Order: sequence, then C-alpha cells, then structure tokens
Amino acid sequence: MLAGSLAVAALPLRAGAQAAGTNRAVDVIELSGRIDPIQADFLKRSMAAAARSDDEVLVVQLDSGGALVDQANLDTLTARMARSRVPVAVWVGPSGSRAYGGATRLLEAAAVVGMAQGTHVGRDPRGPTGRPLSVSRSLSAGEAKARGAVNVVAPTLGEFVVGLDDTHVGGRVLSTARTGPRGREPIGTVRFAKLGILERVLHGAASPAVAYLMLMVGLLLVVFEFFTAGVGLAGAVGAGALVLSAYGLAVLPTSLLGLALVAVGVGGLAVDVQAGAPRSWTVIGTLALLGGSWRLFPGGLALSWLTIVVVVGGAVLAMVAGMASMLRARFSTPTIGRESMVGRMGEATTGLDPEGTVRLGGALWRARTNRATPISSGGSVRVVAIDGLLLEVEPETGGAKDAGH
Repeated sequence: MLAGSLAVAALPLRAGAQAAGTNRAVDVIELSGRIDPIQADFLKRSMAAAARSDDEVLVVQLDSGGALVDQANLDTLTARMARSRVPVAVWVGPSGSRAYGGATRLLEAAAVVGMAQGTHVGRDPRGPTGRPLSVSRSLSAGEAKARGAVNVVAPTLGEFVVGLDDTHVGGRVLSTARTGPRGREPIGTVRFAKLGILERVLHGAASPAVAYLMLMVGLLLVVFEFFTAGVGLAGAVGAGALVLSAYGLAVLPTSLLGLALVAVGVGGLAVDVQAGAPRSWTVIGTLALLGGSWRLFPGGLALSWLTIVVVVGGAVLAMVAGMASMLRARFSTPTIGRESMVGRMGEATTGLDPEGTVRLGGALWRARTNRATPISSGGSVRVVAIDGLLLEVEPETGGAKDAGH
C-alpha cells in the first residue's frame, strides 16, 4: 500500500533522473502502530541516510495511536527532525489512519504536514509545542487544515509528494515534481524503506495484545513441558514466546501486580492439572488470570474484555481439559502405562507430609504418602498406586512391600 500510489510514476523516471544527475531522490518510510524504540531508531537512521545521500526530502507515512518511548527520547527525536539537514515531511494516511498522543509530536516537528481524507489527529495530553495539534479531541483532516495544524490535505501519498514541489522549507525550495504526459508526477527517484524482519517482529511484540498473547502461550507451553519428561518442541516454542513477550512488556508500561497475578493464575491451574481434576485452585487461578489481565496495562493500553475473556477461557480450557487429557494419554501407553509405574522407585524432591513432589523417570509428580510418617526431601520412595495424576507412594524401607519379606 505504501508504494502503490507512487510505483508506476516513479519507475519510468529513475533512469532519466540518474542520468541527469541533478534531481535528488525522495525517501519514503512508514511508521505504523505506537512509536516504540524500534521505530524511533528507524526514523533516526532514515534521517541520517537521507543526509548522506543529499536527498530532496524524507517523507514519513504515519499511522500511530501514540508513543511508547519516554519523554526524553521523544524530545531528542523531534529535535533531530526539526534540525534535519534534509527536510522531513509527514503524511498521515491512508484513509482511516490517525496520529494520536505522542505521535502528534512528530507532526509538530515536521517541516511539512499532510493528511488524507478520513484521517484524524489530536488527543495529545501535553501542551502545544508548535502547531496547534494538542487538543482534547481528535480533529479530522478538514478541521486540522482549518486550524492550521496541517499544511495540505492530500488523498494519496503520491499526491502529497507531488504537492511538496515549490514548497519553501528552511530557506530552500523543494523540487519534487514536474509536468509529464499524465500530469504532475515525481521528478526524481522515489525510494521506499521499511523495517527489517527482526525489527518488524520486535515492533509487533510491543503491541499490548501481542505481548499478552505471547505471555500466555509461553507460560502454558512451559508448564506443559514441565509436566513431561525431556525438553521438546513445546518448551522451545514456549521459551521463544516468552522472549518476545519479555521485550514487549519491557517496552510497554506494564503493571508488576498484573504480571504477578497472571503468573499466579497459571500456577494455580497447573496445580489442578497435576491433581488430575478441576478443584479450588482452578477457581483461584481463573480469577487471578482475569484480574491480572485487566491490570496488566494501564489506561488507553488496557486490553479489551473480549480479548481477556477469550484468552483466559482458552487457557483454562487448555490447562484443565486439553493438557490433563494429553498427560493421561501419555501415561496410559503400553510403554509408560499406569501399571508399569506401580512399584517403580523415585526420589522425593520436597518433603511429603502428606503431599509433596517426587521425581520419577526424569519427570516431577505430585505425590501423597500412604503412611502417617512423613517422608523427608531426598528420600527414596516407591509408587504403590495412582489417583488421577497424583502418585501414592511409600518409603523405600518400612513400606508394605518390605513388610511382606
């Protein structure tokens, strides 16, 4: 979409412009979503590259609901835009795009600002620092033009670039268009740049919904891997999801209380998964997940209740029904069946008084001693029965099996 309105006009002109050697290029970049450190750095690099190439103008296509960078970094970014050797022009588009909150600071610092019909700007909580963009409500393209907030209303990116021609900026006159057989068209090469693959992935992870989803998926997969022997695909995918989530949560204003409640919620569900049936911990875990999800991000970044209900409902269903079924199936196979586990020896990883955790065959299990005497951590135990996913064990010595010898 970014290149669509210009590609046809720009391609026939590249050879002629380069042969003449007199027409400077126009660089175009796209900033979408909230302005995070990835996009702020991309804009800085683009300004530096435009200066090295001595370009005519750097055009930023903007569609942003705000900024995630702190105030100091945003001030530095806008200051660099304002004093850039190559003028920076910002176009809010296409139709349906917006520039809200901290994103309006980019418009204030730009040399030229344009908007497409059907776009909106405003809702900046700060006081005005230049153009009168800081308002308590959003402005349409027509309203912003009438208030002097933008220079031009251009329906497409191509028309905005062409419209920059003969614009006076910082003592120079921009030359971006000429009259051709099909009317006004870009005079020089129009180059498009975008974020790299890794940068796009990290930028996507800085979205509240994506960061939250990656957090939940990562926790569920890691818990599943914890209940199974060895390290497999689920653990690797879960770890990757948690890494992406960690980046997003670090960039976003995340509530530590909300994050802790989410962790408690998943842990509560895991307790009943080990027990093999939904009990009180399922209720506690579900409530903690709902509360933690609601508190995870503040204000305008808060997750919608629809997102929370769908994700939490899916997590509870996966933990209580899906995961428990998979674990039962895993330990009902001929090679690792329930009967084969009875009589096997394991080691208590915590004290059993009467319940605790034991290690058996490389996996951790919830266990309950069938003797009144507690079993200390590190003691050898023998499996005598299985209740769902809860092992009933006895000490290696002094148990019923020994008593029969």
